[in-house]
Amino acid sequence: MSPEEQKVLREREKVYRKQLQKEAEKALHQSGLRLDQDAREQFESRYWQERRRIERDLRKEIEIRREQQLPVLSERLKSEFQPHQAPGPGTRSTSTPSTGPRH
Repeated sequence: MSPEEQKVLREREKVYRKQLQKEAEKALHQSGLRLDQDAREQFESRYWQERRRIERDLRKEIEIRREQQLPVLSERLKSEFQPHQAPGPGTRSTSTPSTGPRH
């Protein structure tokens, strides 16, 4: 990874941490709790732990739903994109069902 890419990743991580810190502060404020600095840091740490757990659980749930829906999507796309051959010498249209050889 180039130094520039590393710098970009560090910046993203910094922004993400600031966002989480703001959200933890908001949750603390909304709770109405008045905590000293140590308890405040513990609250923030627990908030982050629980937030990661919730996000992990949601990712799992989404992955399960995606896996259930992918076969349906695949079949729909398969039927939508099956090659449609133009009728010509020696070919049959795919829009007309074949009834087998006629005698």
